[in-house]
Amino acid sequence: MLLATLLLLNVSHVELGPRPGYLTDLLPEGNLKQQLSQCLQQPAQRQIFSIAHRGAPLQFAEHSKASYLAAIRMGAGVLECDVTFTQDKQLVCRHAQCDLHQTTDILLRPELAAKCTTAFSPATADSPATANCCASDITLKEYKSLCAKMDGVNPAASNVEEYVNGSPSWRTTLYQQCSAPLTHQESIALFKAHGVMMTPELKAAEVTMPFQGNYSQAQYAQHMIDEYKAAGVTPDQVWPQSFHLEDIRYWLTQEPEFAKQAVYLDARVDAANYDASKPELLSPSFAELKAEGLNIIAPPLWVLVTVENGKIVPSAYAKAAKAAGLKIITWSLERSGPLATGGGWYYQSISSVTTDDSMTLQLLDVLAQDVGVIGVFSDWPATTTFYANCMLQNNLKNSKK
Repeated sequence: MLLATLLLLNVSHVELGPRPGYLTDLLPEGNLKQQLSQCLQQPAQRQIFSIAHRGAPLQFAEHSKASYLAAIRMGAGVLECDVTFTQDKQLVCRHAQCDLHQTTDILLRPELAAKCTTAFSPATADSPATANCCASDITLKEYKSLCAKMDGVNPAASNVEEYVNGSPSWRTTLYQQCSAPLTHQESIALFKAHGVMMTPELKAAEVTMPFQGNYSQAQYAQHMIDEYKAAGVTPDQVWPQSFHLEDIRYWLTQEPEFAKQAVYLDARVDAANYDASKPELLSPSFAELKAEGLNIIAPPLWVLVTVENGKIVPSAYAKAAKAAGLKIITWSLERSGPLATGGGWYYQSISSVTTDDSMTLQLLDVLAQDVGVIGVFSDWPATTTFYANCMLQNNLKNSKK
């Protein structure tokens, strides 16, 4: 795996490390294994196909400086800051407004833990341990005093120390020694300094909006774009995302240049009544979204593929989205842990053929070659960078060294 020392080196150099080789070794014999094996020793270039999902959270605390630097070193061409806000309405990089209890050490800071929306409660015979700490509970100065940690909690915990020590066993805590959480502005400065593109996701507010009576959803959406303008970042370097169509529509009308690369994260497919065989029942339809000005749609991995005669093939959703003229991005590779048991939520449409970690590369190959996605979010960008350098040579003109 990537050595911690890489963070002290020149992060403009692409360092893929041994993981792509490990995955390639697991592949069944055939053309894909042969092609990828021939690329293992080749130098790599940065790839916009390779999108860093919260940095490199397979091994580094998500949204931390260390995690972002690792992703940059691994050749990610686009990096993500999930954007939410603090009590004093400052934008910060957090996966959710209320995740500080599971992604930082806030519960180990009594003076800050006292400000959490819901205090820690230990597990009982009838209920799991709980807590709820939001960025909006604390000020920016207090947020900056926290240490980021690997995501996760222990629901069986009887005390705070046990609760915060809940990262999945297949991730490591080796590199989380008080990683620095970043503000949105700090992420922009870091990404700009290293010549990578930026994909901020405007997270859903978990407090009543307008926040404090005077910070509306529209102001929040505009605030995010304004910080790119203030930093001198041009719209072609930014891929703003949201799960909420109204945010996309706001950018389309108020910030049309930034909206050209706006990404609609399509969560409609997770509804109980979603019929995978009938994407035409989704509303708005793909054609209607395209007519509104949307160019890019981004469903999770499993939505874009299905299994036919034992092989992974593009789904009806993938075909319909492309037919409507939409470009496709997907999420998130290498977030599922070991794939020997089928891969869980992200692999649910192909679990019948997912038997080991080689499916990471097999799925990636179908997404790139058959579905035609333009980018893949990954928790370990070295894998997507390696694949793009080896198999997407016609895309190299779009890469950045």
